Amino acid sequence: MGHYTLKRISRIPISLDEAWDFFSSPTNLKEITPEAIGFNQLSNSFSDKMYPGQLITYTISPILGIPIFWMTEITHVKEKEYFIDEQRFGPYALWQHSHFFKVIKGGIEMTDLVQYKLPLGFIGRIGHALTVKKQLKDIFDFREKRLIEKFGILAT
Repeated sequence: MGHYTLKRISRIPISLDEAWDFFSSPTNLKEITPEAIGFNQLSNSFSDKMYPGQLITYTISPILGIPIFWMTEITHVKEKEYFIDEQRFGPYALWQHSHFFKVIKGGIEMTDLVQYKLPLGFIGRIGHALTVKKQLKDIFDFREKRLIEKFGILAT
């Protein structure tokens, strides 16, 4: 109980190479995150390529500007097909974000699949219903908007 899934599919008119280079670079995450979240990357892996075991640390300030430390680990990478990041420390009891890439006519299709759970049992479920669910939807809506601004719309 209290385990949630968010799934988003984005179709982008860019090559698989360009998509992989953009999305697999932690430094680009700030560009597709709403400013109101207060995203601030702390770590620098000094690597151009994502790899399993890579730790990424940052702070977010989603409520009242109070910074929250968040650490994710890249747990799986199959280059130009998928990568998975999982929270090691942070605001969720569970956070696993899978990113899948597929070539389609005119570009790529990227699927985000987020499995998450809030802490604090019943209180966490209330928090999800009151704020967290909408906040995550808004974050991914913003992301979609930024991707369209940056890369354009895939003609169907």
